[in-house]
Amino acid sequence: MRTLIVVPTYNEIENLKSLTEAVMAVVPPEVDLLIVDDGSPDGTGQLADAISQQNPRIQVLHRPRKMGLGTAYVNGFRWGMEKGYDAFIEMDADFSHDPKYLPRMLELLGTHDVVIGSRYVAGGGTVNWGLGRKILSRGGSLYSRLILGAGIRDFTGGFNGWHRKVLQAVDLGTLRSDGYSFQIELKYRAYLRKFRITEFPIVFEDRKVGKSKMNRRIVIEALGRVWGFRLRRGSLT
Repeated sequence: MRTLIVVPTYNEIENLKSLTEAVMAVVPPEVDLLIVDDGSPDGTGQLADAISQQNPRIQVLHRPRKMGLGTAYVNGFRWGMEKGYDAFIEMDADFSHDPKYLPRMLELLGTHDVVIGSRYVAGGGTVNWGLGRKILSRGGSLYSRLILGAGIRDFTGGFNGWHRKVLQAVDLGTLRSDGYSFQIELKYRAYLRKFRITEFPIVFEDRKVGKSKMNRRIVIEALGRVWGFRLRRGSLT
């Protein structure tokens, strides 16, 4: 199963080289990596090109400016589908998603259509988070689960695996969301289409270097979209 790991970047020059080395060390030869860089002013895109020149399994997709996390993933998925990949994995560039979990995700993609690296199933968790962020994140997933009526524990997490057929079925061109709400909408659409979804535990550790892009406004805005997803349920199937 040819699999593409899609990693969006914006000002991740401190993490990128170490991340690509860690990923390539644990995945089999049929797994490649696509860096989607949004014109990072710190030189992340140029470093990505240099890394790609040294390893043909690492490719780079350049975008002219910061255009949003959701569209970065959509562009990466489309690029990969054009290249004939069978499955896709979303992953952060800052080591919040530990590469050590990739073999387990790949294994589960052999038996499921959607695989979620979950902070909120038994064995999962977070490290170095303040109380406010814990409440926002866990509360956001619980809120989404209750409003949408879907038994997904980690609706807002961004470490996910998708079979090609899922991304084709949800019609990427009609997604209206970005950031947290992108993760919620994509999972909800897969749930409505009755794809086989599973969650496995991961421990999410906040970045050690670089600046986080997450803030309270982004989370609250995303959760405001959840009612819209429910009201448009019929059009999402």
